[in-house]
Amino acid sequence: MSTKQPNRRSFLSVVSVVSALPGVGALLPASFAAPPDASQSRDIIAELGVRPIINAAGTYTALTASLMPPEVVAAIQVASRQYVRLNELHDAVGARIAERLQCEAALVSAGCASALSLAAAACVTGTDREKIRQIPDTHNLKNEVISQRAHRSGYAHAIRNAGVQIVEVETRQELERAINHRTAMMVFFNHAAPDGQIGLDEFVALGKKHNVPTLIDAAADVPPVENLFRFTKMGFDLVAFSGGKGLRGPQSAGLLLGRKDLIEAARMNNSPNSDALCRTNKVNKEELVGMLAALELFLDRDHEAVWKDWEARCSRIAAAVGQIRTVRTETFVPEIANAVPHLRVTWDETALGMTPAQVSEKMRAGEPSIEVRPGAREALEIGVWMLEPGEDEVVARRLREVLQQA
Repeated sequence: MSTKQPNRRSFLSVVSVVSALPGVGALLPASFAAPPDASQSRDIIAELGVRPIINAAGTYTALTASLMPPEVVAAIQVASRQYVRLNELHDAVGARIAERLQCEAALVSAGCASALSLAAAACVTGTDREKIRQIPDTHNLKNEVISQRAHRSGYAHAIRNAGVQIVEVETRQELERAINHRTAMMVFFNHAAPDGQIGLDEFVALGKKHNVPTLIDAAADVPPVENLFRFTKMGFDLVAFSGGKGLRGPQSAGLLLGRKDLIEAARMNNSPNSDALCRTNKVNKEELVGMLAALELFLDRDHEAVWKDWEARCSRIAAAVGQIRTVRTETFVPEIANAVPHLRVTWDETALGMTPAQVSEKMRAGEPSIEVRPGAREALEIGVWMLEPGEDEVVARRLREVLQQA
């Protein structure tokens, strides 16, 4: 057993941080009180030698999506110092979210993918505990989910986790023929909406006509803020959002909104229930509180002012590179998913001797390391909305340096 004595300075630095938390300092003995000193906080990322990046890409999971605002982190810190009955907190947070989003019921999930699994499980089992224990074995249960072929996506794996088969269709007629006694649910992937033959309103109407629950995956579709209300009011029975993208909550959190009976069934298929499909998808008290704090902060902010700030960031970067030979810039907003101002930069590759992919790699390899929006082949696309204040100037300087060197 180690006989090493604890370091008093380190101990007091931890106590000082804890005692500064709202509502927590009063619980500590007065002798523990000490002024907070942020300089004592450990930077474990630096200790491990992992290189931080500037996120000029967007809310991509592989880039750790978004950063939580200080108010969200503070709420998490307070929650981390208290024990609660987890189901009571789930109930209270769900009720508050449903009230704010004007829907029947809500559930904080372990990310949007977990919300998809819970939605499928809820539609297969309802609140029948025997069925909940049985899945993903669905041999005698409803086990088909209808989706448009144009919406084919790897995210459907989260739905198949519940033991269902995805039945793909293209037209309204094919969809109606595919519905049978084994149909558990219909799913619409919103990012693929322009590609399918069946639009949102028609999809919902078909679900209502045949009494089949409808789910929409709207993971990256906030902003605009209106989408938090739009899909439930449109008639979707279940709506799934990511919590750690535009909402800037914990990255491992998500939202499932919709019909009260289906949300209740999803809860029964979820942690902390031990014999359930999504027992692995634990949501802790910190994520519950952080998700609620992030949602309320997002709803209450000045969205017009934030939008103008994003446009200004695009303009500053554009101005920094606009005088370079053959370089052209334009601000654009993606139609669906990450629908916020972005900057597109193009140039004559022959004149500059460098492709967008090569510029992207130089931005990544340089100091500081900067990630730009992936996937664009004929241009460099910059997402400004996840940048911290002042980082747009850093991106502008680095991009100008790379293009001038070319």
